Amino acid sequence: MNAFNRLMTGAALGLALAVTSAPMGIAETPANMLVIANRIDDITTLDPAESFEFAGSDVSRNVYQKLVNFDPMNLDAGYQPEVAESWTVSDDGKTIAFTIRDGLTFHSGNPVTAADVEFSLRRAVILNKTPAFILTQFGFTADNVEQTIVADGNTVTITTDKPYATSFVLNCLTSTIGGIVDMKTVMANEADGDMGNTWLKTNSAGSGAYKLVSWKPNESVTLQSNPDFYLGAPAMERVIVRHVQESASQRLLLERGDIDMARNLNPEDIAGARGAEGVVITDELRGRLMYVSMNQKHPELSKPEVRQALKYLIDYKGMEGSFLNGQYVIHQNFLPRTFLGAVDENPFSLNVEKAKELLAAAGVESMELEVGVREAQERIEIAQTLQNTFAQAGIKLNITVGTAKQILARYRARELDVYLGAWGPDYPDPHTNAGTFAYNPDNSDEAQATGLLAWRNSWDTGGLTEKTAAAVVENDRDVRSGMYAEIQATFRETAPFAVMFQKIEQTAQRENVANVNLGGATTAVSYWPITK
Repeated sequence: MNAFNRLMTGAALGLALAVTSAPMGIAETPANMLVIANRIDDITTLDPAESFEFAGSDVSRNVYQKLVNFDPMNLDAGYQPEVAESWTVSDDGKTIAFTIRDGLTFHSGNPVTAADVEFSLRRAVILNKTPAFILTQFGFTADNVEQTIVADGNTVTITTDKPYATSFVLNCLTSTIGGIVDMKTVMANEADGDMGNTWLKTNSAGSGAYKLVSWKPNESVTLQSNPDFYLGAPAMERVIVRHVQESASQRLLLERGDIDMARNLNPEDIAGARGAEGVVITDELRGRLMYVSMNQKHPELSKPEVRQALKYLIDYKGMEGSFLNGQYVIHQNFLPRTFLGAVDENPFSLNVEKAKELLAAAGVESMELEVGVREAQERIEIAQTLQNTFAQAGIKLNITVGTAKQILARYRARELDVYLGAWGPDYPDPHTNAGTFAYNPDNSDEAQATGLLAWRNSWDTGGLTEKTAAAVVENDRDVRSGMYAEIQATFRETAPFAVMFQKIEQTAQRENVANVNLGGATTAVSYWPITK
């Protein structure tokens, strides 16, 4: 039985790892295979027009190409040509014409054409799933895409409703929803007019470095390399991502050599793994923010003094210095560090007496709230800390723990009193976060703007929607940066969001694994440059 067959015949998670003899009794994964432990229970779909969660973005990054994308070995260079070989911008700044690169093929063997690009972008708008706002914010609608997204020969033109900074438009096209799908394969699997959405939830039709072999919810994702990838066949012929919930379990698998990389070790296990033979620790500042939000449909949470009080009932420093040590840094603004317009003002700290004064001013003596939190160790620990500090001011916080799918469904339906979770940028432009935390043009239930966090919390933003709309069309970089600083200053004081921390991802990996890039603050992980 060869190594791969041995690998696929285990029990446990439906996936067991073959071992080979190695010095000191440490196992090894096959030389052409990358095996990762990660929490992937947030995946709800793998259709790039619908996928909007962290682990799903990792898959899409490696399966689908986009008009423009990032070089994982040079993220500072910003977006680069990918499916588009080049582009030009019209004099009025509204139309971008992309010339499609010759010689690209989908995993099916079909050529990548301008018609596929047209279909993919139109499809994303027409389906109107959660991330559709990334495209529809440019004025694209199901009614106008035949006129605004048009293929002609090997060229695709997109025409926006007004002139935006070109960098803003292109940055948006690097997001997951910009993935180019194989039109013929997708439409061959259409059911009931869904444009292949049901099929693409669990299958792939891309042209990227990898194709999807299988996704077993809450168990594993398996990818197979694309030998015809335009940059060359990846060294890792198989990538297997195992869903391993517990930090201690990930560490054990890594130290035994059963996996190559552990992505969710807590500070205690990171400290322990540093001393393990053959293991190295890497730190990478990511764009992910940990935040708490307050539903403005709640009669007490809608009071400004109550929102302020809760921000003073969070033990930021205590958490940063204990169970989040080395993995999160205090950050109380919606733009992550390294983004244009990012600021470092962090005015809130634990102050129970001040919180009590604010609650009294709002006429609130006691309150009972439900907080929804995903079943992830550090998030549960944050929720428990909040439960303790909130109680000191007479607030009973009931913690509801569920899968990411369960909790997100209730959050997107505006049902939770309080939500504790993370948010990561969808593209490397300040509007990616300003446009969801501080922008909500229609606060009605009928709007169903689930991709906007302000909408999910029933917050009309108090004028920040208009300021955000003005910032996104400002072409002067310095002026635009200042506009976002001003928006965040108001946001910190008035918003029903308490942004708490920015992620530092500490990854533990076997020392023979090289060229790992998790995507920094701007994109997702890339597997194709990795070698062992």
